[in-house]
Amino acid sequence: MDSMILGRYISGNSIIHRLDPRSKLLSMFLFILIIFLANNIVTNSLLFVFTMLLVRLSKIPLGFFLKGLKSMVFLIAFTTLFQLIFTSGGSVLFQFGFIRITEVGLAQSGIIFSRFLLIIIFSTLLTLTTMPLSLADAVESLLQPLAALKIPVHEIGLMLSMSLRFVPTLMDDTTRIMNAQRARGVDFGEGSIVQKVKSTIPILIPLFASSFKRADALATAMEARGYQGGLGRSRYRQLRWKKEDTFSIFTIFVLALMLFFLKS
Repeated sequence: MDSMILGRYISGNSIIHRLDPRSKLLSMFLFILIIFLANNIVTNSLLFVFTMLLVRLSKIPLGFFLKGLKSMVFLIAFTTLFQLIFTSGGSVLFQFGFIRITEVGLAQSGIIFSRFLLIIIFSTLLTLTTMPLSLADAVESLLQPLAALKIPVHEIGLMLSMSLRFVPTLMDDTTRIMNAQRARGVDFGEGSIVQKVKSTIPILIPLFASSFKRADALATAMEARGYQGGLGRSRYRQLRWKKEDTFSIFTIFVLALMLFFLKS
């Protein structure tokens, strides 16, 4: 559980930290879109170099990102192996029974693996360098035109902020509950799949109970402070779009053009 870094913020004063959260959020969405233009070694290498440069500029150790990838290892490995085994085309490189690895399957699995890594690292960079409240303000600001359609953009931003804020707390609660159950003799690693699923019940029930209790305490605290929604509310931290933010969006578009001309 210590490897879960979603929702955690690392304080800093790097160039990435100082960017407006709206520009970082837009950059992430644009990056996820253009990543599908990378379909060969050159384009994927270019994306990796660009992402590593951003990690370097953030002044956050690379080992922190690698540690955070541990929670996604199973999903990445399963998806990559699925593409490797069940994608046909090209010459056969290896065959054992029904398992057949082809050139196209190897290429596709490599592309899928690269996309997973890039998306996870880039999104992790966003959450590590942006405070949850600032990220929620960015979402609310970007969705503000939808307020004319009676869409509660402030409530959407508030829910996002609370979700990101309490992800680490829920992970800590899960770790605490698992340690308490292990002290009572529960073994989460033995038995069949059905037994392993049943062993999660002693975790889920107290986790749900503590989550509802924390939500009730949070609602009471907000009411006691006179919270009345987004209408007429002011903010302590004002979002200011700077030239560095415009340059960051421009860089993503330049990267997209390079990928377009270099793709297969």
